[in-house]
Amino acid sequence: MSTAVVILLKNYLLILRTEPYLFIDCGMEDILKRCIVEPTADGSPTLYQPDLDEHYHSVKGALTESLHVYLDMGWRYFAGEKVKVFEVGFGTGLNAALTAQAADCEGKATEYISVELYPLSSPLTSYLEGFLEADLLPYYRKVNDAEWDCPTVLHDRFVLDKRLDNILTMKIPEGLNVVYFDAFAPEKQPEIWTESVFRRIFASLSHGGVLTTYCAKGCVRRMLEEIGFKIERLPGPQGGKREILRGIKE
Repeated sequence: MSTAVVILLKNYLLILRTEPYLFIDCGMEDILKRCIVEPTADGSPTLYQPDLDEHYHSVKGALTESLHVYLDMGWRYFAGEKVKVFEVGFGTGLNAALTAQAADCEGKATEYISVELYPLSSPLTSYLEGFLEADLLPYYRKVNDAEWDCPTVLHDRFVLDKRLDNILTMKIPEGLNVVYFDAFAPEKQPEIWTESVFRRIFASLSHGGVLTTYCAKGCVRRMLEEIGFKIERLPGPQGGKREILRGIKE
């Protein structure tokens, strides 16, 4: 039998095993919600949600996936000196933290809007800090500590606007330059991967704006093309998925 360390922190029970680590949230409305923290191939952590049988990031490398799919193929690809980003699925805050770090280091003014209907608890995001590199840690803390529904200046080149809302019903911001479409997989959240959602996003993108996603399924690609995106099938992150998608509004 494997050993475990049990920590009781306010209303949360944290059970640490060798690999992976199990987090049990005993809070809101007495509903038991579980997330398992798992190391990925590049050493960075991801979360596994048993109820959905889904990971928050690629098990082939959470950090590698975020840097390649969203930073390199989206944020850096857009050539403007200022960029307005819209993220579908704030999740652990990894994409936001990496973008805040890049904006600071590369001097690219960024307005970052992220929508999430089910935010993670503070004890869980704090626990994930222990897996991150020291240079990323301050940005990760800042994006997760920022208040919801209250735009926050993280530094002079990055404004974060975390919105506790539903992508299906919210008003999508206008004048977007880059969209990180990082929802759970289509077979897990089919209601999000719909023509209606993507048409609303397309309408809110500026000309030359881009959408990037880890999902390269044929049905998603064809739907984006029908809506009006020019679709590029790009190589996936090293050691990860073979292809990813980038859509451009010409």
